[in-house]
Amino acid sequence: MTPMRTLYLDMNAFFASVEQQVQPRLRGRPVGITALDTGPHNNWAGGVVACSYEAKNAGVKGIISVREARQICPDMIFIQARHKLYARANQAIAREIDKIAEVERIRSIDELQIGLGGPTSDLNAALDLAHEIKRVMRENVGTYMRCSIGIGPNQLLAKMAGKLEKPDGLQWLAPENMPMRIAHLKPDDLPGISRGMMQRLQKSHIWGIEELYALDPRHARMIWRSVEGERFVRALQGENIPLIETSRGGYGQSKVLAPKYRSPEMAGRVGRWLTERAVSRMRRDGYCAGKFHLYISRFDQRAYQRSKTLTPSQDTRVFMNLFDRMSDSFIRDRTHATSIGINLTKIVNLKDRPGELFLPLKPGQANQNEKLSTLVDQLNRRYGQKVIQHGIQQEHLGFFDRG
Repeated sequence: MTPMRTLYLDMNAFFASVEQQVQPRLRGRPVGITALDTGPHNNWAGGVVACSYEAKNAGVKGIISVREARQICPDMIFIQARHKLYARANQAIAREIDKIAEVERIRSIDELQIGLGGPTSDLNAALDLAHEIKRVMRENVGTYMRCSIGIGPNQLLAKMAGKLEKPDGLQWLAPENMPMRIAHLKPDDLPGISRGMMQRLQKSHIWGIEELYALDPRHARMIWRSVEGERFVRALQGENIPLIETSRGGYGQSKVLAPKYRSPEMAGRVGRWLTERAVSRMRRDGYCAGKFHLYISRFDQRAYQRSKTLTPSQDTRVFMNLFDRMSDSFIRDRTHATSIGINLTKIVNLKDRPGELFLPLKPGQANQNEKLSTLVDQLNRRYGQKVIQHGIQQEHLGFFDRG
């Protein structure tokens, strides 16, 4: 039997399940998680970004509007998303599992990857571990926190196995039951096969799972036009293909603006808030940026874009001043915005930054203003709120910010 290397845990209806766990009145009821407040004065606004299995069983599928969801399921209860609550639940799950297994990676807020090896590389032992994980979650995290678990000789097959049975499923995939175990699927049902890639496969006369599974990995490299095609097919065939660590190319923050924040002045204030958040994240990870990009989508459909190259910096005030200068003509133009985004690119690790004689800037060291920005970060983290901020800003809390 092929050794099992990965156990993949996929939480079921995670956001809605967390709400049902902390709010007993929601249990057994159809619940929809919305990006915006859908209170009594705004009960048709926004979209449903996640829902409970009760809502799914009633016919609510995918991301749809609140209006459509109400028509499909009139007794659906809408809850505004609380990402910080879901993040704490994710951390609680990881802590409990880490007591009995090796959490290799937190793949996303509702997916964990667990390493198998030694005794647990045996399929029966891996299945026993999966049952134990489910028990620990029920008893120590919450009875409504269900998950589907997939087991496989690599990350790809384990993830695919975890998608086969929901909710509360447990499946495995390996060369011993492949490709017939997934023969009912289409190639673009598999993770990593986009619509465009499906078109390339069809041009190469790869129509179904069996043809894809039998593909020569060298041919897959030609179809993908990348070594990733060879890696994908080898993993599909059961080889233990290690994940490639990716390098970070930059930091960004963007926001689709609510109506009350679309005026030039308010959009500018949101942009300053986004800039401070992005620079703080970058500084926390020890990086500096050598280029700053600003993008604003406007109601007149003319995109407003600006960029500036600079000596690599992690000083918030430097980027705030850049934002103010680059957004000035947009604000004076008086056209409302629909979204705004900033990006910090050409990043270098602080310890690798060269010195500058005339700034002055010592090699690999933060200057006084950068140290001051770090101190502000520390104070804000210590007190759990923004006790110090850089000038006038406007927080724009949304799906991934409300807590």
